[in-house]
Amino acid sequence: MYFNTEKMAKTIGRLAEKTLEVGETVSGLLVKKAFTYQIMAPDDLHVFSQLSIANISQRITVAYNAAFGVLKHRLKQMFESVKSLPDEESEGPAFRVHERLTVKYESEKHISLHWRSDPISDMVSDSVVALVLNISREIPKVVVESEEATKTEEENNKKA
Repeated sequence: MYFNTEKMAKTIGRLAEKTLEVGETVSGLLVKKAFTYQIMAPDDLHVFSQLSIANISQRITVAYNAAFGVLKHRLKQMFESVKSLPDEESEGPAFRVHERLTVKYESEKHISLHWRSDPISDMVSDSVVALVLNISREIPKVVVESEEATKTEEENNKKA
């Protein structure tokens, strides 16, 4: 036996205030309550249900020993929008990446990243952390390579 049932959702709250044309797209939250479906604006969720929305602010502190300008330069190579923040607003050197993530210089050994959690901001923060860790990994390599170059030059001078 096969039962084909139609499912219908009612728009409520702010979404129900305007009349929609046939084929017009509706954007909102779909809430299933018992056997009924309702579509509502995110701001109406607490009014028409016992559910609530929370904003999560995240902060991570990462070890970083290089110059803060190096990080800003590398981020500008990677992202379109990297803007410096005024010192009064951020209590020290800081910049904003894609209007989503704030990178702050905390001390000579640490930086902190601050963002409001959502999928895109989380991806941006992940890529910034990866970049910071990559820069931190490259610094000793540059020092070692320059020391090897110095040793090679000294050996060549002794031979000549």
